[in-house]
Amino acid sequence: MSTVFGPELRQRVASACAAFPRIVHDLEGLKHAAVAITLTAADDGSGEAAFLLTRRSSRLRAHAGQWALPGGRCDPGETAVQSALRELHEELGLSLSPDQVLGELDDYPTRSGYAITPVVAWLHDARALTPNPDEVASVHFIRLSEIAADSAVSFQTIPESSGRVIRLQMGEHHIHAPTAAVVYQLRELLADRVTRVADLEQPVFAWR
Repeated sequence: MSTVFGPELRQRVASACAAFPRIVHDLEGLKHAAVAITLTAADDGSGEAAFLLTRRSSRLRAHAGQWALPGGRCDPGETAVQSALRELHEELGLSLSPDQVLGELDDYPTRSGYAITPVVAWLHDARALTPNPDEVASVHFIRLSEIAADSAVSFQTIPESSGRVIRLQMGEHHIHAPTAAVVYQLRELLADRVTRVADLEQPVFAWR
């Protein structure tokens, strides 16, 4: 699949999401959360599509300093789409409408007790990006071609779990689940593969 940012890519991603047989994890005791995988033009002048990845503020009580997609716990009565769009606005100052949502991927159950719904959205213009310093330390545009490379994905084993720990290589940085798991599923979808990721493990430091 071409990763040039434009109407053709938008339609292909929307069609892939519409055909995707997503799994909903309605497990007892799990709280519902949502994250936004926001596709937009890369900031390097390449004309390629990228998604927005944040580094969480060191001042946050939970998962401070970790890599994350914009998102958080769903408020009572909120859908995953509503929650993801609200969190995008709160964290990055972006106001997206529901018609900019292309679809949803599998829920990912976390070790910390959440079922996370990834919401794929399309951002025409990232110039309105205004990170909230209380929540976001930095914002990064990760090109889809970067995550498509074989070298971008690796799996490890740990003594604490029988599951494989997924790791994405982003330049000098390593991205772990749950973020790595849902981004990996998008990567597979863009390659016309349906790959389940709920069994992909998080590193121990992300279990709480």
